[in-house]
Amino acid sequence: MHFVKHLLVLPLLLLSMALGIAFDAHAAPSADNATAGDAAVMDQEARTRLLDMAGFIAGAKTFGVTIRSGYDAIQADGQRIEFGEKRRVTLRRPDHIRVEAERSDGDRGLILFDGKILTAFKAADNVFAQQDRNATVDEVLVYMVRDLRLTMPLARMFHTGFRDSLEKLLTSVSFVEENYLFDVPTDHLAVRSDNVDLQVWVSRGEQPLPRRVVITYKNEADQPQFWAELSDWNFSPAVTDASFSFTPPPGAEKIPLLAPVRKKGALPMQEGGAQ
Repeated sequence: MHFVKHLLVLPLLLLSMALGIAFDAHAAPSADNATAGDAAVMDQEARTRLLDMAGFIAGAKTFGVTIRSGYDAIQADGQRIEFGEKRRVTLRRPDHIRVEAERSDGDRGLILFDGKILTAFKAADNVFAQQDRNATVDEVLVYMVRDLRLTMPLARMFHTGFRDSLEKLLTSVSFVEENYLFDVPTDHLAVRSDNVDLQVWVSRGEQPLPRRVVITYKNEADQPQFWAELSDWNFSPAVTDASFSFTPPPGAEKIPLLAPVRKKGALPMQEGGAQ
């Protein structure tokens, strides 16, 4: 049986392997869009826990995290097939990020940004693409989603505007239970927006960190899901400038990094997963 994954072309595939957004790429709804019914079920303590988590990550100067994730690829006959990937993300604000990615089919990729050059490397084909980009990590994330038109689960989490954007998106937050199945106790929170339902498990203690995320795209056909488990958080990673620079391996071929042509009059993605 032949299973269909998302159709991606190189070099866009190199980037899409590495990053992603927490909500889908539709325009972020205003907080004013929350209905009276939504407001009635808003758990203020759960809301505070959620926003404290987002604010803690957004305010961190540097960190590393391992993300193991999976997503549904809905087949033509309606069957759900799950594909996955594992990433190690290292971020040093304001302008350095490194993402090592491995997909479930064994394909490996690397994204590097050192404040001046954005690099994407695909190990299996020994090819890489580069673009000069004098920017911050925030600006590069927006560029990759808005201009390169990438779907990137969890990229919002690496943006300094994470807390503000999350606050604008949510229409309700509720506490589900205290969960003891991780290495630390977590609060299981249920979150809703206009476009997705989100569950997040936030660790208790001085560092309110997301340990698991489940996203249901409730307005999409068959309501596909994305999930991620986040581990090995490190807020003092041993990195140097060399950790974010790229040295091509022997025989590596450099290819263009091209943004798709936008139709005349078309509007850019307003949310972009990182704005």
